[in-house]
Amino acid sequence: MNIVVLDGFALNPGDLDWTELESLGTVTIYDRTSDDEILSRIRKADIVLTNKTPLTSEILYQCPSLKMISVLATGYDIIDLMACNALGIVVCNVPDYGTKSVSQMTMALLLEVCNQVGYHAQRVKQGQWIHSKDWCFWDIPSIELDQKTMGIIGYGRIGQNTAKLAKAFGMNVLALGHKNFREDVPYVDMKTLCQQSDVIVLHCSLTAETYHLINEQTLSWMKPGSILINNARGDLVDETALANALNTNHIYAAALDVVSKEPMEKNNPLLKAKNCFITPHMSWASLEARQRILNTTIENIKGFLNSKPIHQVKMNQ
Repeated sequence: MNIVVLDGFALNPGDLDWTELESLGTVTIYDRTSDDEILSRIRKADIVLTNKTPLTSEILYQCPSLKMISVLATGYDIIDLMACNALGIVVCNVPDYGTKSVSQMTMALLLEVCNQVGYHAQRVKQGQWIHSKDWCFWDIPSIELDQKTMGIIGYGRIGQNTAKLAKAFGMNVLALGHKNFREDVPYVDMKTLCQQSDVIVLHCSLTAETYHLINEQTLSWMKPGSILINNARGDLVDETALANALNTNHIYAAALDVVSKEPMEKNNPLLKAKNCFITPHMSWASLEARQRILNTTIENIKGFLNSKPIHQVKMNQ
C-alpha cells in the first residue's frame, strides 16, 4: 500500500513514533502540503492521511488509485464526501480522542479570564510585587465560579465532560436543546441559554445551521458581564459582532482557541478587542490526545485492509 501523510507535523512534531504506521505499507510523510502540491503528492496514493489539507472533488477524481482517506481528527468537513461516495473511497475519522484535553482547555481558558494568572505572573516578574506597599496585590479582581451558570452549546461527549468539570467548581449547567435528551442538565432554547448564562461555551460542530451562531442578535441576548468560550470552530462566531460586544462592554470577556481563518490574520478584529484572550488552536494537542489519534488511525487502516472498516464516515452523518 502506498500511504501518504499530507500534514504530519501538527500531529507529530517529533514526539510520536511513526514506526507502526510504516509497517503497513510504503509511507511518505509531509510536514505540510500547500493546495498546489496536493494532487502531485497523492495522485498515486492508495491511502491518504490528512488533518486540515482539503481533498476536493476536483482532486479526488484525478486519483484513480485512492481507496481510503483517514482524517487525523474528528471533523471531516475538508473532505468531499459526495465525491468519495461516488468513487468508492472509504473515509474514516477519529471520533473520540480529545474529549478530556479539550474540556480541560475549556476550563483553562475560563480560569484565565476569571483569575488572570498569566497577567499577574508577568506583573510579578516585572517587579510589581517587589515594590508593592502591601503583602499582596491584584490589578484585576478575580471572579468566583461557584453558583454561576454555564450554558453549553453542543452537549456531546466534550460538552458532557465540560459539564462535569463545571459542576466540580460549583457551577450550574444548561444545555442548548428543545427537549431533554439527558437528565443531568436542563435543556433550554438559545435565547434562554444566552439570557441565563454567566458563561457560554461552544462545543458544537460547524454546519450551515451553526455558522455565525454567535452573532449580533445572540450577543444582544447575553447577560452584561458574561463570558464566551470557544474552542470548537472559529466560524461559529461572527468575529466583528463579538469584537463590538467586547469593545462596548456588553459582555465582559471572550476566550478563544479558534478563529475563522487559521493561521490568524493580522486584520482580525479580535486581536485588538478588549478583554479577548486568544490561544493558537491548541486544545486538541496534548501528547496523550495526539497519541490516541495516531493509534486510532493505525486501527482504521488495519480495519480497512482487513475489509472491516471502523470509524467510517457515512454520507448522512
